[in-house]
Amino acid sequence: MDILQNFRRNAGAPYEAARSWKQTGNKPVMAYFCSYTPEEILYAAGVFPLRIFGTSTHISHADAHLQSYSCSLVRGALEDALSGQLSFLDGVVFPHTCDSIQRLSDIWRLNVPMRLHADIVLPVKLDSDTSRAYMVDVLRKFRSDLEASLSVTISDDDLRRSIRLYNRIRSAMKKIYTLKDKNPALIGGSDMRAVMKSSMTMDRAVVADMLEELARDLENGSGAAMPKSGKRLVLSGSLCDHPDVYAIIEKSGGFVVWDDLCNGSRYFEGMLRETGDPIEAIAQRYSERIICPAKHMALTSRGDNLVRIVKEHNAAGVLFLLLKFCDPHAFDYPYIKEMLDNEKIPSMLMEMEQVLPSEGQLKTRFEAFIEMLQ
Repeated sequence: MDILQNFRRNAGAPYEAARSWKQTGNKPVMAYFCSYTPEEILYAAGVFPLRIFGTSTHISHADAHLQSYSCSLVRGALEDALSGQLSFLDGVVFPHTCDSIQRLSDIWRLNVPMRLHADIVLPVKLDSDTSRAYMVDVLRKFRSDLEASLSVTISDDDLRRSIRLYNRIRSAMKKIYTLKDKNPALIGGSDMRAVMKSSMTMDRAVVADMLEELARDLENGSGAAMPKSGKRLVLSGSLCDHPDVYAIIEKSGGFVVWDDLCNGSRYFEGMLRETGDPIEAIAQRYSERIICPAKHMALTSRGDNLVRIVKEHNAAGVLFLLLKFCDPHAFDYPYIKEMLDNEKIPSMLMEMEQVLPSEGQLKTRFEAFIEMLQ
């Protein structure tokens, strides 16, 4: 499908759409690192929200500022900034997630001066009334700070229009995931990765139309020529720009039918209320959506969610792809693995960098895991 080619092209050059936006209308572009960034507020302010994934090239500049045990996302993003690859940005939004991202904010502020630099410190514990009230206050402050910095007014109507647009994106993405879940042969995993990456790096109005068109095409059966059989797998982990492992998984006899990733199902999970106070609607979604290790609800909420995903999507096993030196996910892994074991759900852990090891090495490991599945 031609539309998939557009997604592939953008995924291969994820910053080009933002550069074009900036050159065409001289409108601001702000980068962000985390799905807890309130993109709806940015878009309502006339800003192009661009998710940063980090470079896969050799790291040289960033090593002067970071310890060697910083993850490749942090090192790669700083490398892109220091080497001038992100010079078109007007600013960056740093979420309050792991220690490395928080310290990256300080390093960035001192070494990569930009017009806008925002730290959003949302609450960690989400299951209380006080945390919801605190989150609303943080989001209101971010809105007012953005208005002052950009000399714009972000009305409630602007926010509601932005919310409606993002609901279209989330609804279309969920539909595409659901169609692939029912028939994995409709679209390859590599194309799904390109679609998801593009949804965070293209103009959201353009992406909404493209996603809805793709969903219609897939619903009509216009899919890729994929193998008709394979073991159904769920992907979980911490890779914000996980390398394209899908083709290797499919060659090994598996299909990824769902995931638990911040650049996957957690990105589109949860629709926003389109009436009432828009800031409270954004806070409600953040308070109720599936969490990552940066947030806390019940002690076993992440494990419970992964078990639920496996059962709902009739998966045979789980592949964990953990970014090397990602402590929050590494701390969560043992108890989640134990919960999967208790449910007799097979799993395999692979610790990776953004650059993949050899295909042969990966294929051997994937084949061994898939062959043992019931």
